[in-house]
Amino acid sequence: MLHILAVTFPFFALVLAGYIAARRRMLPLEAIPGMNGFVLFFALPCMLYRFGASTPLAQLLDGSAFFTYLLCGLAIVAATVLLSRNARIGWNDAAFGALVAAFPNTGFMGVPLLVALLGAQAAGPAIVAIVVDMVVTTSLCIALSRLDGAGTHGVGHAARQALQGVLRNPMPWAIVLGGVASAVQLKLPAPVTQTVGLLADAASPVALFTIGAVLARSHMLSARGHAHTPLLRDYLPVAGVKLFLHPLLVWCAGSLAIRAGVPLDPFAFQVLVLVAALPSASNVALLAERFGADNGRIARIILVTTAAAFLTFSAAVQWTV
Repeated sequence: MLHILAVTFPFFALVLAGYIAARRRMLPLEAIPGMNGFVLFFALPCMLYRFGASTPLAQLLDGSAFFTYLLCGLAIVAATVLLSRNARIGWNDAAFGALVAAFPNTGFMGVPLLVALLGAQAAGPAIVAIVVDMVVTTSLCIALSRLDGAGTHGVGHAARQALQGVLRNPMPWAIVLGGVASAVQLKLPAPVTQTVGLLADAASPVALFTIGAVLARSHMLSARGHAHTPLLRDYLPVAGVKLFLHPLLVWCAGSLAIRAGVPLDPFAFQVLVLVAALPSASNVALLAERFGADNGRIARIILVTTAAAFLTFSAAVQWTV
């Protein structure tokens, strides 16, 4: 267990450093969107391209891993919506609660952490999970969020917005380009490769630092009264679903699939379980704010899962490795 904590500690320490920097105003809150933009549009796409280009195409097109992870994600969405909806929480808030329960922080945290733990081959299954979460789970939850009439244009308009958001997101395109490069054995010119490498190397530390800063900003805004303080019973159960039910469900589904003869690679199965054990994705808070959901509740779920995952994720690694 200690050797696992030795690997995971620096990743969570960078999140804590970002949190402290924002809370103590060493990092201006106004700078956080710029850091987020650097990670989203430059560093992370380069990292995903590099991993995609160096990963065999068969791993990126692993249908068994794709559908195993997809079915579990859909089950988590359905269970969280049923668990969450009440007199205070309508479809809009329930849908984004379901998204934050089913969407791990695979891009900003998971890929570099899993590669550090398991080696470069862990990138392939993790990228498959990213595709599921960004394309299917996100689009579904945004469409569900419109069912109570929170928007003026309805479900169809929300679904189109979600798909447009996917098309404008550079991360899927980086994965596609990396997959194409892997398929045709494309080698970029040396100066371009070095530039991509520099940006890719910056992705992990800047992303982790930015996660902490985003969480601190959400907490500070809530404390100032810019957002109401959610009830414990409205966010702690969802955090529990993310940290415990999601990885357990993926483990059960993958075990049953392997026993049933589905050609699910054991290593890919292990990576998917650990992806599900990651804390919630920080970008869900931005989506919740954009669509008028209770961003304070979503931010609390992300904060709780990120803080607790230092122990729960390390325990999941000990359990699966």
